[in-house]
Amino acid sequence: WLGALRFDNLALRSLPVDNSEESGPRAVPGACFARVRPSPLQNPRLVAMSLPALALLGLEAPAADPAAAEAEAALFFSGNRVPAGAEPAAHCYCGHQFGSFAGQLGDGAAMYLGEVLGPRGERWEIQLKGAGITPFSRQADGRKVLRSSIREFLCSEAMFHLGIPTTRAGTCVTSDSTVLRDIFYDGNPKNERCTVVLRIASTFIRFGSFEIFKPPDEYTGRKGPSVNRNDIRIQMLDYVISTFYPEIQEAYSDNTVQRNAAFFKEVTKRTARLVAEWQCVGFCHGVLNTDNMSIVGLTIDYGPFGFMDRYDPEHVCNGSDNTGRYAYNKQPEICKWNLGKLAEALVPELPLEISQLILEEEYDAEFEKHYLQKMRKKLGLIQLELEEDSKLVSELLETMHLTAGDFTNIFYLLSSFSVDIDPSKFEDFLEELTSQCASVEELKVVFKPQMDPRQLSMMLMLAQSNPQLLALIGTKANINKELERIEQFSKLQQLTADDLLSRNKRHWKEWLEKYRVRLQKEIESVGNADAWNTERVKVMNSNNPKYILRNYIAQNAIEAAENGDFSEVRNVLKLLEHPFQEAEGFQEVKEDAEEEGAAATAAACSQESRSKQSYCSKPPLWASELCVT
Repeated sequence: WLGALRFDNLALRSLPVDNSEESGPRAVPGACFARVRPSPLQNPRLVAMSLPALALLGLEAPAADPAAAEAEAALFFSGNRVPAGAEPAAHCYCGHQFGSFAGQLGDGAAMYLGEVLGPRGERWEIQLKGAGITPFSRQADGRKVLRSSIREFLCSEAMFHLGIPTTRAGTCVTSDSTVLRDIFYDGNPKNERCTVVLRIASTFIRFGSFEIFKPPDEYTGRKGPSVNRNDIRIQMLDYVISTFYPEIQEAYSDNTVQRNAAFFKEVTKRTARLVAEWQCVGFCHGVLNTDNMSIVGLTIDYGPFGFMDRYDPEHVCNGSDNTGRYAYNKQPEICKWNLGKLAEALVPELPLEISQLILEEEYDAEFEKHYLQKMRKKLGLIQLELEEDSKLVSELLETMHLTAGDFTNIFYLLSSFSVDIDPSKFEDFLEELTSQCASVEELKVVFKPQMDPRQLSMMLMLAQSNPQLLALIGTKANINKELERIEQFSKLQQLTADDLLSRNKRHWKEWLEKYRVRLQKEIESVGNADAWNTERVKVMNSNNPKYILRNYIAQNAIEAAENGDFSEVRNVLKLLEHPFQEAEGFQEVKEDAEEEGAAATAAACSQESRSKQSYCSKPPLWASELCVT
């Protein structure tokens, strides 16, 4: 069935390719791609496949013999056999990582297989991620493991079904081959199964693709592999604009500076809209380096990402982001900073004074416009666009923060609130709303001090006596956060559950009154209040997901898969394909280690027994211990 793949590898015909047979890590000057060969795996087998993603490629798994279809997918999408027409290559790019220029990076574990023509003539680049060593692997082995691959596979598809621009994932294939990994960088490595994800996108070219021409960086001293090769920069711009922005190519065919300015403006606007979409579902990317930013405005490279549970504007999903550079509330400004680095990389083909003006004029305005449009839909404000709406959204988020509310579930519940709700039903609604706020026990876990008191004492002394040394071993922000944790934790010792509930209800009553007044203005502007309310609920329910890929859901699926049971990955995939719908009778995640048949799914993440949890619940207490790096 994979014989249906029709390859037409335009990128390799349009951009310079390094044809060297040398497979080991090396500098790759003067090229955008380097030829590679996937390294075979022992006994590859399919974990899961996304039929909607594979349909983009014109593939339809034969229903008559699913086992044979799975075996064929495992063979070809592990890299053990290369499809006819594929030309494996690794893409060369550079990047600013955590704010510093890192020099040549490139596809260290991913391999371009080629471009497949879909049923309607559209073009899809397909990649194998985790297929072995490339010239860009540096000190690594070019492999990915089961846990990270399952997360990327599931999140790629989850984001698509949430309506957020993203790369797609067609298959996830694991094997008996293993690699050694130190998951938490704590000196306790273990063997993990090599796993490969088939990734699909119009292109995987990113901001960092244009940074290969960068001269030595003034801070790091590193440079791109293709310094002074403006001819290749021109080739790349011609290829990217004519292939992915043909309307811009057509409109400015006689003026390349105007064409390049229009291209940069469109990339700026797409990026602003993308990050607005992330903020509206509580998605944190985790590693927003310039090499993880798509040139066509897609979410790309799923690593230590996370969907926010309890609303915290400073939420950091990546356990190795010690300074919080890529925190949830910093994502919009970081994406703008990355666009600034793309602007620098386009000089001299687009003068900096032009691109910087575009960035200042377009980015913030586009982000704020798209963010507010989306938030209005999430709140059911479908009739009027009032200036006060921005304040209403801010006050909602502040209330969520004060009450430690679950971001996804509170938005989902708001569609059942109505202007003329009677007092008894209002109390029921308030109970339901506050049940989605963190309990005293959950807050104690959140604010539990993390530093040894002696370490904190030393840091405080250093802050006074030797601030330069403190800057080398820690940040003032970390100390302030720890002091805040200690203060909050101390207050929680005296707080009762009743006090907390009473306080949370008071906060929500205040905001709901403002929301009721705003909804009343909607009603007054329409002729038929019932029709308006029906449409309001419909809009809210198609913009506020019931199901997202929470870390604990992914963890349960990973633990089951690591024990040889792939059914939970497939269950979760099915659920995420319909994030806005109630999954009637859908099998719940089983977490009780004693429950028959559920032992694999419930492999212990902590010593405490896991109670039964539905896919849309607030995370269980044990989930707060999960750390993704």
